[in-house]
Amino acid sequence: MIDKMKTVCVVSSASRKEEMLAALRDLGILHLSEKKSASRETAERFASLTKALTALSEFKPEKGEEKAPKAEILSDEEFEKVFRDVLDSLERRAQLAQARGAAATETDRIRAWGEFSPEEVKALAEQGYDLHFYRMGKKEMQAVLNAEGVRYIRLAPVDKMETVAVIGKLPPEISATEFLLPEKGLSELQEEIKACEEGIAECDRTVKEAAAYTESFKAQLLKAQNAENWSAASATAENDADLVWISGYIPEEEISRFKEAAAKEKWGFVIDDVAEDDEKTPTKVKYSKVSGLIKPVFDILGILPGYREQDISLWFFLFFILFFAMIIGDGGYGLLILIGTIALNIKMKKGNNVTFLLYVLSIATIIWGAVTGTWFGIEKAMEVPFLKALVIPGFANYPEYFNVTASAQQNNIMKFSFSIGAVQMVLGSILAIKKKITEKDLSWLANLGWVIAIIAMYLLALFLVIGENIPIVPVFGAIGVAFLLVILFGGMAPDKTFSQGLKSGLGGAFTAFLDTISCFGNVMSYIRLFAVGMAGLAISQSFNDIASGFKGPMVIAGVIVVIIGHALNLVMCFLSVVVHGVRLNVLEFSGQVGLEWTGIPYEPFKENEKIQN
Repeated sequence: MIDKMKTVCVVSSASRKEEMLAALRDLGILHLSEKKSASRETAERFASLTKALTALSEFKPEKGEEKAPKAEILSDEEFEKVFRDVLDSLERRAQLAQARGAAATETDRIRAWGEFSPEEVKALAEQGYDLHFYRMGKKEMQAVLNAEGVRYIRLAPVDKMETVAVIGKLPPEISATEFLLPEKGLSELQEEIKACEEGIAECDRTVKEAAAYTESFKAQLLKAQNAENWSAASATAENDADLVWISGYIPEEEISRFKEAAAKEKWGFVIDDVAEDDEKTPTKVKYSKVSGLIKPVFDILGILPGYREQDISLWFFLFFILFFAMIIGDGGYGLLILIGTIALNIKMKKGNNVTFLLYVLSIATIIWGAVTGTWFGIEKAMEVPFLKALVIPGFANYPEYFNVTASAQQNNIMKFSFSIGAVQMVLGSILAIKKKITEKDLSWLANLGWVIAIIAMYLLALFLVIGENIPIVPVFGAIGVAFLLVILFGGMAPDKTFSQGLKSGLGGAFTAFLDTISCFGNVMSYIRLFAVGMAGLAISQSFNDIASGFKGPMVIAGVIVVIIGHALNLVMCFLSVVVHGVRLNVLEFSGQVGLEWTGIPYEPFKENEKIQN
């Protein structure tokens, strides 16, 4: 459920600005409407601490090195010294790394010319011997030999090319590559590289030693983030000579608590409903114990419904479970995920939404694997009576064990996939209808048209793909009725007259026609649940077949092939869940609901207890 918001403007005397902000921060419920940037000083402090903390995580002890014992939290004065040393070391390291890279590049350029002193060459130039060095082919070398007035010294070949030292420059008609004299010789550059590496190692030691104070860095980063939030709030608050005020949004259920604080602090305030055209209203979703399990997925995807959109987290969660199970498709993989989740839970010592979600997903995968008879793609699993008894014959991936033809089994899974798609998309349209009826929006009839269209397209998919005996004329008749409902009522809105809505709908007739065709594609897209699941099964079977070819002492190689193959397949299945399973929810289903995921997260002004992303 999405909490209803109210707009609030808080007013106090100009002299009590700091007190007002402190009280609002302690209250922790006001989302600032026009949050300005924090001061440059606080922003840079936060950025520097973030950079330092990232460096501490990168400079972990290597294998064989002892980890530094965790140190106590440093005082602010002690921390500043460590922090400054880390920043100086990071800056110096970057400079040394750049200098080392430049020296290494120059070394590679001049190495073929051997050891020489650029200073001696410069000294000769001061005495009137202006030497220039060239590389050239044999043809050009012959031209130098035949040239009159060219004073040169023939040198040892460089990179299989002729080389000469010329007093002055070669005539322009002789094509040759001039060697630019370096500032430093080979040995001097090598010494410079060595010195840079020693300096880098010293910087690394400083940062590694500071890693013992990671908790102090985290504590200071939290302080810096809170200081940045305070600075931004202070910049956001407006004032004149007498008053200071700040505006924002508060959840309706928190209004009573706000009024109590206002009475205590003697603030003036104005509370109003959110304007219909306000696009900056934040979204605060109140999850149930069940729907809250999908929140980690929302956080990873970075999606949030808009304030005026619907909360579909429960439906998203339920369908996501089914999609996950069908795409992973293997009960053995489900067991691996379950074992990994148990290990993670033991390590964390306390369950959270992530672990609970993984429990649900792994169990759902095990169930789907059981009803399809899929256990690491091993066909002989169906010779185990217990595993065979769990299978639904029509869904069996090894149908020959149940006297079912392969085509009948595939048709059953495809029909099931299309059915899921039709149910989900019809549900999305019904949710849109429910919302629009409460808003007295006559365009709900267009959504009713989409319900009819989806059902008709579902029947058409069964007719075309599976070959079911379905009367096709009524199906096309239903599509025609749906199309009429969409174009007649698709342009309706609460702020339009019937004639205005009708005109708008007719104006979008061609778009509605394309959307109707697209509806068939959306229903068909659910076949990916069947296709991706079958692809995963085929890959696991292929690795099993490869491994079975190793006999005798090579069995160990076969075991390695199985482990690597199934690990790779499992990773690909997880990627498929993101690409396909999430897409069906975020695009097809959300599109039918009318959800665009335009939400602005509700982030109240408060003192955070942990670092926020």
